[in-house]
Amino acid sequence: MIQKKNTTGIDFDAVRETLPAEPLGEDFIMADDLSGVPFFDYPTKVDQTVATICLKGYAEGSVDLKPCCYAANDLVIILPGQILQYTHRSDDFSALLIVMSKRFTENIELGMKEVIPVFLYLRENPVVHLDEAERTQLLDYFHILKQAVQQTSNLYRMEMVRLLLQAFFYGINNFNQLREEYATQKEKKDTLFDAFYQLLLQHYKDSRELSFYAGKLCLTPKHLSAVIKKATGKSAFEWINNYVVLEAKSLLLATDLTVQQISEELNFPNQSFFGKYFKRMTGLSPKSYRGKKEG
Repeated sequence: MIQKKNTTGIDFDAVRETLPAEPLGEDFIMADDLSGVPFFDYPTKVDQTVATICLKGYAEGSVDLKPCCYAANDLVIILPGQILQYTHRSDDFSALLIVMSKRFTENIELGMKEVIPVFLYLRENPVVHLDEAERTQLLDYFHILKQAVQQTSNLYRMEMVRLLLQAFFYGINNFNQLREEYATQKEKKDTLFDAFYQLLLQHYKDSRELSFYAGKLCLTPKHLSAVIKKATGKSAFEWINNYVVLEAKSLLLATDLTVQQISEELNFPNQSFFGKYFKRMTGLSPKSYRGKKEG
């Protein structure tokens, strides 16, 4: 069965071909002209960290299948594992773009204790409106970062880029809209949640059992559940089920895979089990959900 679309994330080679982009190795791209970017009109799972600063105009779409709109002076952060879709942009839309692979992001060496609360907030609230000072700050970082990337003969180019990106993300951490969220979450056990979430991204097809993830973290299911609930307001079961359902919805919307094939892709025992699970979580059968969106 041929899939309608590719849902494996942003194609770096394709971006290089369509954009006057500044690459740094195989895992980093930044660009200040997105006019040539073909927007995704289908749900696409993003395997990279994507930061976009809208300069003028607006764009509409969805993040994790939730409607999303951003306009001038908005910052959008998309994190690995999220599902992105663009449906429309204005004729005057203009934005800056930074795309980093998981490997590149890990090499930035951010202090995870400090940034996890903010990244957790951004996963649920990817659009941040910038005040004038914040906008100016990010634009300054962007242009200095671009200059550093262009210095191909500089022996310390990679180190300069790494430090500038640290400053970029720590700057975001301190923005007005995020300070209160940071203050309320910084004392929570965010490091454990991050470990749990990373496991979920890797193993959601392997297991939907809390005991599986607790075992990987050398914890009891009861303890893991209590920590995740306290840190995020949602139970570990909710995180697991929400992610599996999100992936199922993406496959139903973005591919020509049959319900049986999607059931196998997500490692359900059979199509009937998958159908009952999906209906219990969404109120619709897989076929009804696909038909409703296509109708």
